[in-house]
Amino acid sequence: MTLLLRSTTGLVRAAAALLLALLVASASVVAAHAQSVPVVRDAEIEALVRDYARPIFKAAGLSKSGIDIILVNDQRFNAFVAGRRMFINTGALLQAGTPNEIIGVIAHEAGHIAGGHQDRLREQIARAQTMAVISSLLGVGAMVAGAATDTGGLASAGAGLMAGGTEAARRGLLGYQRSEESAADQSAIRYLEATGQSGNGMLVTFERFQSALSLSGTKVDPYQLSHPTPRDRIANLETLVKSSPHFGNKDSEALQQRHDMMRAKIAVYTQGQAAASRLFKKMPGSLAAQYGEAQAALLFGNPRNALKKADALIKIQPKNPYFQELRGDVLLRANEPEKAAEAYARAVQLDPAKSGILQISYGQALIATGKTESLKKAVNVIQEGLSRDKENFNGYAYLAQAYGQLGEVPEAELATAEGYYYGGNYQQAKIFAMRAQQKFKRGAPGWVRAQDIINYKTPKKKK
Repeated sequence: MTLLLRSTTGLVRAAAALLLALLVASASVVAAHAQSVPVVRDAEIEALVRDYARPIFKAAGLSKSGIDIILVNDQRFNAFVAGRRMFINTGALLQAGTPNEIIGVIAHEAGHIAGGHQDRLREQIARAQTMAVISSLLGVGAMVAGAATDTGGLASAGAGLMAGGTEAARRGLLGYQRSEESAADQSAIRYLEATGQSGNGMLVTFERFQSALSLSGTKVDPYQLSHPTPRDRIANLETLVKSSPHFGNKDSEALQQRHDMMRAKIAVYTQGQAAASRLFKKMPGSLAAQYGEAQAALLFGNPRNALKKADALIKIQPKNPYFQELRGDVLLRANEPEKAAEAYARAVQLDPAKSGILQISYGQALIATGKTESLKKAVNVIQEGLSRDKENFNGYAYLAQAYGQLGEVPEAELATAEGYYYGGNYQQAKIFAMRAQQKFKRGAPGWVRAQDIINYKTPKKKK
């Protein structure tokens, strides 16, 4: 009897483990993405996407919820949320021909956050696990009865009951996820309506998905999906979208231009030198095409040509902070740090978004001059940038460099500790914090911050 009890317990555990593997796949992939995504940092793109999101977040009641938007270096058209963070692939930004398409994506993801879908998904997973375990227990009972009575049919029925219970739980969860996706679509339409924007971008996105699915020739069982099929989503939204008084609204020319320049930059950085030219082959003289050519010259050409193209852009839009940033990038690469610092300072001055990234680039150029006064200024500039963007761990590396060149070793080690801390390497963060703390006076601000890092409890990895 003891052996039988052990074996039945093992069957239950195995069934529960199988269920967990099946059910948590969609939820765990979001968590995994959130922890290990290849993040892209760019002041221009971040400012544009925040401008897209601001009215949507307000309509969704999320404007004061501290939602962060993270850019992910992934060529696929995708976006997802985890906690209070919204992740958007660069592939989505590149493929979207208009701002409205990305605004629709943001509106959908905002619907998930505002609707508390992540929390409810965890509850559904817990319920599904319970359902499968109960089915497994019933199945084990039938198998034990079959073995005791030497009735093979009853034992087979027990195995079938176990498998059926797991499958029913999995399908139930997938059905729940599909309903939440539909709810997020409906919420997105409400947010777009409230902000006077068209829902046509969402239809364009779903039509893109449907076209890709049709071209692949893949036959899909809609009950095995966590999202409604693109065709179903179009059918559910088309009448509502087209009946809106805002259906014909277009993005402003200025916003479309910013969108095109963003696409040009992403194309060059992710697809190579000629990518922007291919992308805008029907608009060869456009500002976006020129911007792409300038970015390509920076990455793949010579500094003199790149500087010429950057200056041409500045002549067209002298108050564009990102053209000044480009000029700074070119000059820094050309080993002219003082001129680069001037360009970055101008970019910071013109930047309405007050990006910490531009501040840190300015500080980097100041460090490159090697002059004591510039190094001192770099410390202040970078600290100001980090006050706006405290998780920019590269900024701490430059801050440590500036302190090191000034001979301020405790501050350099503490900045290094901060960089490791925000980069997620808590072990190294603690090591450098302890080294820094030994050199600070006990109770000093640096000593206290080092102690905070030393005392930080590393989050346990979720199984």
